[in-house]
Amino acid sequence: MSGEMIQIDIGVGKLDAYLARPEGSGRWPGIILLGEVYNVNHWVRAVADGYAQQGFIVLAPDLYWRQEPGRFLDYTPDDQKVARSLGFSMDLSAFTGDMKGYVRELAETPGCSGKVGTVGFCLGGKLVYLAMSRGLADAGVAYYAVQVDQFLEEAEGLTRPLMMHFAELDEHVPPDSYQAVNTRLSPLPNVNIFMYEGADHGFNRFGYPPYHKPSADLALERTLGFLRTNLD
Repeated sequence: MSGEMIQIDIGVGKLDAYLARPEGSGRWPGIILLGEVYNVNHWVRAVADGYAQQGFIVLAPDLYWRQEPGRFLDYTPDDQKVARSLGFSMDLSAFTGDMKGYVRELAETPGCSGKVGTVGFCLGGKLVYLAMSRGLADAGVAYYAVQVDQFLEEAEGLTRPLMMHFAELDEHVPPDSYQAVNTRLSPLPNVNIFMYEGADHGFNRFGYPPYHKPSADLALERTLGFLRTNLD
């Protein structure tokens, strides 16, 4: 199964996005897939295809369409520098409106049930947290979300289901940052937080180190169950 690059119009602008849908006909719940700092590269597209095989229709938007449209990066030292620069200079206020547009676009796509969740990794995990705290999707799953401790004042907006996966060895989410997030969010009845022992940042990135298959498999099992429960 493979998806395709399409162009979408979210009202404030047009951008490229990767769309993956299950085979056959039906009405499927939707997922807005928010990539790592490397944007909608080959790995994110493979993840989208994987979720489509599981019965979701998936839209992965170009996160840098406002900065450098079409900049899809690889896992090289040079691209890593570019990725971090782009990722941490995103306009997070503008993201709110953009995310509304992504959700609306997917909900109106033929074959979508109208229920739309979001899954994200690293930078995308932070965006999932912001999307959920701002009430922009029906459910969210954040993998090793960075810098969430800087946005805990938005936690009062978390009224919809959120699942978060963190890694024990993750230097990008150090222990004090994780503890702040866990202390603030874990008491919330609609938030589930999991820590994966022996795993590092990027443990879900199959095909590349530091992929950690036991953690990735368990996180995926939890994620699929969570999404099917909350997007049914």
